[in-house]
Amino acid sequence: MKHLILIPILAFAACKEETIAIPDPVPLTQEALSYFCQMNISEHGGPKGQIHLAGMEQPIFFAQVRDLIAYVKSPERDAPIKVVYVSDMGVAPSWDQPGIGNWIVADTAVFVVGAGVAGGMGAPEIVPFADATAAEAFIATYGGEAVTFGLIPDDAALGPVDLEQPLETPA
Repeated sequence: MKHLILIPILAFAACKEETIAIPDPVPLTQEALSYFCQMNISEHGGPKGQIHLAGMEQPIFFAQVRDLIAYVKSPERDAPIKVVYVSDMGVAPSWDQPGIGNWIVADTAVFVVGAGVAGGMGAPEIVPFADATAAEAFIATYGGEAVTFGLIPDDAALGPVDLEQPLETPA
């Protein structure tokens, strides 16, 4: 009889999926360099991002969320993505000081696309918020539309940038 009880327990244990630990966000430091350009992130305003990759101890950082989205949408990556964090601009001290620890999981954020605001590297930015109300207030001032992470259009992050297009730098 004891053996019959053990069979369901062992079967359940064998079917249990292995869970992958999701790393916490890393505070933004003065030494953090942007993945694509290797420039110091702290010298550039606007929202930032970090991606944690499987097999890598430290995340890769991005000076613009637009660049982070381009990396995510790219078919070529260094390793599988474990988690993506972005700056919550709803609680950022200012556009020039986006914060060092106000990270939110990108899958839970509301993103404003098409607002015509310049990110840290001067290209049109995709602006993340933890709160939909904060995103709507940003849209009322700067335009654009609110979307979820998975619905950010490819053309918001990929393709050429019109450097002659006038972009605003939020206060």
